[in-house]
Amino acid sequence: QVQLVESGGGLVQAGGSLRLSCAASGSIFAFNTMAWYRQAPGKQRDMVAGITRGGTTNYADSVKGRFTISRDNAKNTIYLQMNSLQPEDTAVYYCQADRLDGMGYWGKGTLVTVSS
Repeated sequence: QVQLVESGGGLVQAGGSLRLSCAASGSIFAFNTMAWYRQAPGKQRDMVAGITRGGTTNYADSVKGRFTISRDNAKNTIYLQMNSLQPEDTAVYYCQADRLDGMGYWGKGTLVTVSS
């Protein structure tokens, strides 16, 4: 059973930075794409950033230039570096992965709170 475990969330002041990690229980080469989503209270879950097996990245317009997604294949981990955080970035951040055969997986999430 594939497990995705997020870490790195916490409380930060506006303008600050955090780095989220998502560790997979197996090789991330098994995943065609991996991504970070976020869900604020009362809102839908939206994709923040994604990265393909080949390393191609894409970002939501709201985080372009501030967030960076990356992967470390040796550690079976992806990261989300978040800079210039704003209160509107407050949400539970989820790691998501799609396997090559189409199966999808979610982590349990990590809470990011940005104070003004």
